[in-house]
Amino acid sequence: IVAHGGIFLAGFIAWKVFGFSIPEAASIGVIGAADGPTSILVTSKFAQHLLGPITGVAYSHLSLVPIIMPPVIKMPTTKKERSLRVNPKETKIPNWIVILFPILVSIVVGIIVPVAAPLIGFLMFGNLIKESGVLEKLTKTAQNELANVVTLLLGISVGSTMRAGEFLQVQTLLIMLLGLIAFVGDIICGVLFAKLVNLFRKKNNKINPMLGACGISAFPMASRVVQKMALEEDNQNFLLMHAVSANVSGQIGSVLIAGIILSTSTDCSSSFRQIFGTNFPKEELYSSKPCPEKARNTY
Repeated sequence: IVAHGGIFLAGFIAWKVFGFSIPEAASIGVIGAADGPTSILVTSKFAQHLLGPITGVAYSHLSLVPIIMPPVIKMPTTKKERSLRVNPKETKIPNWIVILFPILVSIVVGIIVPVAAPLIGFLMFGNLIKESGVLEKLTKTAQNELANVVTLLLGISVGSTMRAGEFLQVQTLLIMLLGLIAFVGDIICGVLFAKLVNLFRKKNNKINPMLGACGISAFPMASRVVQKMALEEDNQNFLLMHAVSANVSGQIGSVLIAGIILSTSTDCSSSFRQIFGTNFPKEELYSSKPCPEKARNTY
């Protein structure tokens, strides 16, 4: 969750500096989660007119993970830190725990952030049918044919919203810049938090700060990039399994962050209507134009 700090940084800059409305800024900030479906869900709720640009930028940044991550990771770390080895622990995980994990995650996240239940539910359902070991045909279909069909339909439906009059604007370039800020901010937040954790760990039990960069939701590309960088510093340093662990946590964290943003904004909207009555226009709450003094102070 800490590795998603860039979302709030980019959202704040979009709102304060570039004059985007609060829902638009939130939608742009979520690009930093490096999770296409999450960006699409938040944007479809808050800023449907920006669905095309935000989706395009989100998936563009995902494809640029191998290019963006290495220089950003190197900025706050030293060669010695990047060469740190993490001691592996061989543990046999019972099959019932592996099956119970997606079920528990879905229940806990659904209770904490109900709005995020559809996202986490689909993610964990895919995990469950794979790990159950008794749904081989369904698992293969979900991984191949179904995934390809859904991807194709998603591309067509989002592409249909990219009308030239709305897409070919300076605003799209701003979204690209803010998305990059969110993405870079996430990586730096993750690395710095890992370094902070190391201050409280024993000298021979430090974690490699690069693992913090895997806290984003770019799975599994972020893990592979970190493993490649680790091998460049030390050809016997294998961090892939640890990186994958942090990467999966980043996926769950991105869903939680999106759910918190969605539920918080919904609660704020309800509070405004209770204060100012049902006739209080929703556009006034979320507009980038000045709101009434009382409304702004209450918000």
